[in-house]
Amino acid sequence: MKICVFGAASAHIDDIYIKTVEKLGEEMAKRGHSLVFGAGATGLMGAAARGVKKGGGYIHGVIPEFFRDEGVELIYEECDKITFTQNMSERKKTMEDEADAFIITPGGVGTFEEFFEVLTLKQLGRHDKPIAILNIEGYYDGLEEFMKTVTDRKFITFKCWEMYTYFNTVEETLNYLESYKPQGTPWQKLKIGD
Repeated sequence: MKICVFGAASAHIDDIYIKTVEKLGEEMAKRGHSLVFGAGATGLMGAAARGVKKGGGYIHGVIPEFFRDEGVELIYEECDKITFTQNMSERKKTMEDEADAFIITPGGVGTFEEFFEVLTLKQLGRHDKPIAILNIEGYYDGLEEFMKTVTDRKFITFKCWEMYTYFNTVEETLNYLESYKPQGTPWQKLKIGD
């Protein structure tokens, strides 16, 4: 399975996040999965790649040309394949199309955007791939509470809220992806709340 991991690029985050995502990457590779990611060498992007490399897995990095040309972010040099895109939108589309599943690890604005994009596309029936949130150290507890509020107030349907799942451990996260069965819910039902 090709698993897309979204997460922080920051090199200044607590080591517990780095170690957990390195473990995630290594376990992915040991289970025979490959990594699709944003090609960054630092933060949780770098941690995922180092873990997959340690486990002997395949890595496809996807990054906009201007990141390289303008030195926006360090690129993980040991990718088996690297794709340079024209812009951020093309980067996300390439990762989304390539992936069979998505794992959201702690991150900032870019990670939030990536999560909401793959969730929106799933809600609109553009894919039926599993989306797992690896909730390290309760990082996404606030998001879970917020999304429950949004559902309770009927801005989204409960079916939409069920389109992704939170996990506290690497093992639970990967077990979910490996056992996932597509829901096949028509997008119309998600929009009208049937």
